[in-house]
Amino acid sequence: MTVPAGSQGGASNRKERGAKLSAMKVLPRRRGAVLVNSALGVALVGGAALAYTTLDSGTSSAASGTRVRTATVAKGTVLATVSGSGTLSSPSDTGQDFVTGGRLTSVKVAVGDTVTKGQVLATVDTTAAQQDVDAAESALATARANLTKAKAGETVTTTTGGTGGRGGSTAQQTPTTTTTTKVDAAQVAQAQQQVDSAETALTNAETALDGTTLKATADGTVASVAGKAGDSVSGTGTGGSAGSGSSGSGSKSSGSGTGTGSTSSSSGTPTGFVVLTNPTGMQVSANFSELDSLKLKKGESATVTLNAQSDTKLNATVLSVSSLPSSSGGSGSAVQYGAVLQITSDTAKLRTGLSATISVVVGEANNALSVPTAALAGTGSSRTATVVHEDGSTERVSVTVGIEGDSTVQVVEGLAEGDKVELTSTTAATGNGFPNGAFPGAAGGLGGTGGFGGGGTRTGGGTGGTRTGGGNR
Repeated sequence: MTVPAGSQGGASNRKERGAKLSAMKVLPRRRGAVLVNSALGVALVGGAALAYTTLDSGTSSAASGTRVRTATVAKGTVLATVSGSGTLSSPSDTGQDFVTGGRLTSVKVAVGDTVTKGQVLATVDTTAAQQDVDAAESALATARANLTKAKAGETVTTTTGGTGGRGGSTAQQTPTTTTTTKVDAAQVAQAQQQVDSAETALTNAETALDGTTLKATADGTVASVAGKAGDSVSGTGTGGSAGSGSSGSGSKSSGSGTGTGSTSSSSGTPTGFVVLTNPTGMQVSANFSELDSLKLKKGESATVTLNAQSDTKLNATVLSVSSLPSSSGGSGSAVQYGAVLQITSDTAKLRTGLSATISVVVGEANNALSVPTAALAGTGSSRTATVVHEDGSTERVSVTVGIEGDSTVQVVEGLAEGDKVELTSTTAATGNGFPNGAFPGAAGGLGGTGGFGGGGTRTGGGTGGTRTGGGNR
């Protein structure tokens, strides 16, 4: 069917009017979004400008130059120190062991008890040791009897004279009897050796008998006890044996200990059936770096700080410095050398094994002119300093130094007391509190309707541009 031309024109007009009405409806929405974004942009720019002005106002005066700090040359004490670490130990700590081993018959102390020198700590069965003493006494008596007999010698009787006379005389003659004693020197020497051996055996046996009772060799506090009554313990042993006498009998001293003795472990802690600790004469064994160890000398004063009680500081002096390294420096570790220091403060409450930090005074200058280390330039004994005069002018001078302390340096020549010297200058901050002195996002500026920069750099200015960095989109 054919549509009239008038109808086609009417339809076309209706479509155009519809498109215009749609455009008019959309335009106000876009126009509103643009107005909102524009308002937010103005507010952000204004806030950025205000923040920048506020933050920068506090530093702009200092940004124009550098601040000059000064120090005054004064008299005082300059200390140079080196530091190390170590542990406390007492040469009075001892391990107490039985001389003669056996079955424990009594243990008379417990951990924590305070004992005095000579006090009985424990005992073992004396039966075998007493038998050895009895046998040794019998052997000695026999040896002494043999010696007496050897010294007496052997008696020999000789008879002389005949029954006939001279020249056929019939007169009878009376015989003569002679008695002599013969001493064999070799037998006497042998008998004397037997006596000496028997006396040694008796001494050993008596020592072994005494060794069944363990007594404290020093004052101290019981730190450990290694057994209880009924247990078997070993001893350090006495050894030795007696030779046989002329009767063929002899005595062998028991000394039934195993010979383990009282020894110290590799850590320096004593070991024994009973261990006694005594803080008297407490020392510190410390390690120092190879550089610092070269500065240590016997007699130098030191301060010992307990790691467990940082407020406890003890006075000490250097007793010795080892010439051999305590660590080889292998596997990347530094070479260290050991030193022993004697604590001179009260040690009554100290314990073996406490860890500590040690500071040794290796140089000291009393009532000496000094300046902060930062006031000097250069190295060695000849330095330079900048003197600040009252009128503000400065002068560079040569300075001879002495002791270099931890924070100050002794001035030997070149400066006078009261002089003001310039310290190492520091450049004032030139920013406004933000990194690089820039407000976050300012480097990239504001973008288009796609969003505002939040500290990153924005490339492209409109919708669809590329933004790197953070921010709300």
